[in-house]
Amino acid sequence: MRVFRSLDEVPADFGPSALTVGNFDGLHTGHRRIMQRVRAVAAERGLKTGVLTFDPHPTRVVAPSRAPRLITTPEQRAALMAEEGIEQVLILPFTWQTAQLSPENFVRRILVEKLGAKAVLVGDNFRFGHKQAGNTVVLAELGRRFGFTTEIISAITVRGKVVSSSAIRALIESGNVSRAARLLGRPHSIVSDVVPGFGIGTRLTVPTLNLTPAGELLPSPGVYITRTTDNSRSWPSITNVGYRPTFDGRILTIETYLLEPLTGDSPARIRLEFLRRVREERRFVNPETLREQILRDVRRAEAYFRRVRKWTRRAHQAKHYT
Repeated sequence: MRVFRSLDEVPADFGPSALTVGNFDGLHTGHRRIMQRVRAVAAERGLKTGVLTFDPHPTRVVAPSRAPRLITTPEQRAALMAEEGIEQVLILPFTWQTAQLSPENFVRRILVEKLGAKAVLVGDNFRFGHKQAGNTVVLAELGRRFGFTTEIISAITVRGKVVSSSAIRALIESGNVSRAARLLGRPHSIVSDVVPGFGIGTRLTVPTLNLTPAGELLPSPGVYITRTTDNSRSWPSITNVGYRPTFDGRILTIETYLLEPLTGDSPARIRLEFLRRVREERRFVNPETLREQILRDVRRAEAYFRRVRKWTRRAHQAKHYT
């Protein structure tokens, strides 16, 4: 995949392209459907697959007070797009000047002249241009004028809920990480450095890996079944997100306990996938009571992973015999 961070970086051979445009935060199942259709159209017509996305999120420029905390970084989005067969991505810096472009200028200057769009595919709620004056009807009319086809991809639903970045964000923030994973098509994850803790776990409860929140979109305070990875290594784990009320904590912390032994070097940077919420964070009367609760949480997590392994074996066997 080729990734460009400005219009000046875009080469002359970006096009002719089948292109989609959007923020694509989280790259959820609805976004993936669009990417898959871009790939299909490109194959049918001999075009290159391309995506135009933005950094920062446009809301940070035009309405900072309403800017959401993002599910994925631009780099994470690009990696997920590559998994869907996208060949090239322009992560366009969204500035006040970008926000002032009329729909026609946005299409002509960027989509047509810079990105060589011959087919543009977008979701049915797509808006663009100054004050979001452009919609799918405007895009189709501009396509007829500038020589590209327009295809509108309908939103999808999962168990009756429309898949959207805002809906997923709300689920994560409320702690409903298992339902968020269904809409995302994968568990919500964060990537963070491992940092020294306060020494409380080692001395009084159970030893943990401590992470820096670093502005990530986090689920609400509580205990979660998680999966921890470090390059090629992976561990089932259980994680507390919160303020350590038993110890009068005031700073948000992320503490992860690995359910399998850590061999080799301690990880310096890990990916943490949130699989299921276990319980809310609460104050305990003393460290011993907290430790007993943590061990009960660990048993619940171990039972969860046993069920997952059992289901995975059955699914593999069913696939093998069909």
